[in-house]
This record gives sequence, structure tokens and C-alpha cells, in this order.
Amino acid sequence: MTATVPVVETEPFYPSADGEPVAETYDHLYALLTTLEVLKQYLAGCQATVLGNQFLYYAQGFPKLRVAPDVMVIFDVAPGGRDNYKTWQEGQVPSVIFEMTSGGTKEQDQVFKKTLYEQLGVKEYWLFDPKGEWVKEQLRGYRLRGDAYEPIQDNRSEPLQLRLQVEGRLISFTREDTGEKLLIPDELAQTLRQEVLARQQAEKQAQQERQRAEQERQRAEQAESQVEQLKAKLRSLGVDPDAIE
Repeated sequence: MTATVPVVETEPFYPSADGEPVAETYDHLYALLTTLEVLKQYLAGCQATVLGNQFLYYAQGFPKLRVAPDVMVIFDVAPGGRDNYKTWQEGQVPSVIFEMTSGGTKEQDQVFKKTLYEQLGVKEYWLFDPKGEWVKEQLRGYRLRGDAYEPIQDNRSEPLQLRLQVEGRLISFTREDTGEKLLIPDELAQTLRQEVLARQQAEKQAQQERQRAEQERQRAEQAESQVEQLKAKLRSLGVDPDAIE
């Protein structure tokens, strides 16, 4: 009698890196990192995560079926970073994806990735060409309507509730509810420095006010002491100081 040994299927390994550079140029890297940080700050405290240049696996058991979006925003998942993102584990696909595109990645970004993201159900796909190599307006977006992407005409991100525009070689984001521009890290650092200087100046002025108040108090005490001394001298001479007008 021969025993039957059950076949145990093991989950394959899903790498988190492939040794490829993060971005083609400094401009692409700066745009990627800035967009990543701005959106992370904006969504802090929300049930969402923002990931940058990390593998997105979309077919369980097939580790070669993957893509590495430059920036992707996923809602209704636990906040925080991941080494990679597996859709079947998290239960959500990205809502918004940004690719920092160039002439060298045009075909992949405009054809393969656009088709893939469309099929995966990514609500918005944005292409940003910081050098304007093939996207003349630099920023181009697509919004999912039904099963197909349509060009975004209003420069709005519906899932993010932000307005987007080009600012030099970066994407600028503005809140729709308040009209407030989201600051990039350099602007945040400058604002922080200004706030620190303003606080130091306010503390210095407060200290000067306290010193002036203390000097006034001391002068008042000295004047009062001199009056008391004068009254005492008048009394010693037999003069009632209170009778003197």
C-alpha cells in the first residue's frame, strides 16, 4: 500500500528591489520625492498610505507581474510604509498613480502602464514630464470613467480633492476646500524658520517689556521712598506733611 503525500504549494518570493535606479535624472527624482512627501503630509492621519517607487504586485502567485509606480496613493488601508504592495493582501488597488515620465519612458508610461492601470481600476493616472520632453504641458491626467480612461480637463484630482498645476519642474497641489497650497519640504522648512524667528522676536519683545515694567516699578518705589523720607524729615522739624498742599 502506497501512502499519498499531499502537494504543498508554497507562496513564491516577491522581491522588493530590482537594482534599477529610482529615477532617470535629478529633476525626475526631485519631482518624485517632493510629490511623495507633500501627499504624505496631506494625508497624515487618514486611513491611507502613499508609496514611492515600490513594487505593486497585482497577481498572486506571479511575482513577475509587477510594476513600480513612482508615487501611488491607496485609500482604506493601514497608514505607513511597505517594502512592496500586494493587492490581494491589502484588498485595495491604488486610487491615484503619478509617473514622472520622460522621452525614454514615453512608450511604457503612455501605453503599457496606462493600459495596466486602467484594467486594474486605478481611478486616476497622472503623467508628469518635468523637462517637457514629450508632454508639452508637462502634466497630463486620466480619469477612469466606466472601464476606460478619459483625459482630465479640469486639473482636479477627485480622490485627493486637490487641484494640480505645474510650478517649474514640480507639481503644485492646492486644497479644494480651503484654497490652501500644500507646501513642499523646502517651503515648510522656510516657514518653520520664519515661525522660529517670529517666536524668538516675540519672546525678546516680551522680555524687554518685562524689563521696562520692572524698571518702572523700581522707579516708582524709589520715588515713594523719597517721599516718605521727605515726610519723615518734615515731621522731625515739627511740620505735618499731610497739611502741606
